[in-house]
Amino acid sequence: MAVVSKTISRAIVPALVALSLIGCASVPPGVSPVTGFDTDRYLGKWYEIARLDHSFERGLERVSAEYSRRSDGSIAVLNRGYDPAKQRWREARGVARFRVSPDVASLKVTFFWPFSGGYHVIALDPDYQWALVAGPSHKYLWILAREPYLDSATYDRLVGVAREAGFPVESLIRVAQ
Repeated sequence: MAVVSKTISRAIVPALVALSLIGCASVPPGVSPVTGFDTDRYLGKWYEIARLDHSFERGLERVSAEYSRRSDGSIAVLNRGYDPAKQRWREARGVARFRVSPDVASLKVTFFWPFSGGYHVIALDPDYQWALVAGPSHKYLWILAREPYLDSATYDRLVGVAREAGFPVESLIRVAQ
């Protein structure tokens, strides 16, 4: 009996882990990633204008994300934010890989292997000056811009897009830059 249990565990546990990882990078229902995406134009520094609250950025200010190309074609990610309570900078490094193809703005990002999360650009300025980014569910949303501030008309328009897509926009936190 113990041999059978061990064999089943060896088969089931990896399968369950794999399924949970696939789900973490999925696209939220009712959301479509941008197509015609140009990775080279997206690379560089982005400032976090607003976000839905989550534990890994809670309390941080002056948050930014920097994206650069790696030699294997994946994207290096550097997220950085200032913790005013502890008076220090915090950062996380990760790797992003396209879920489908490089012209579809849907990636899975890994900060702690083997766990990954979805990163889906769902609205993007034609000049790549702002982006609306969804995570793997409607609990994760970011408004990003190339500058630390975004004009109110653009911000309101992006909030409207997010609301239509089912995100709880009343819970958005404006990030102090």
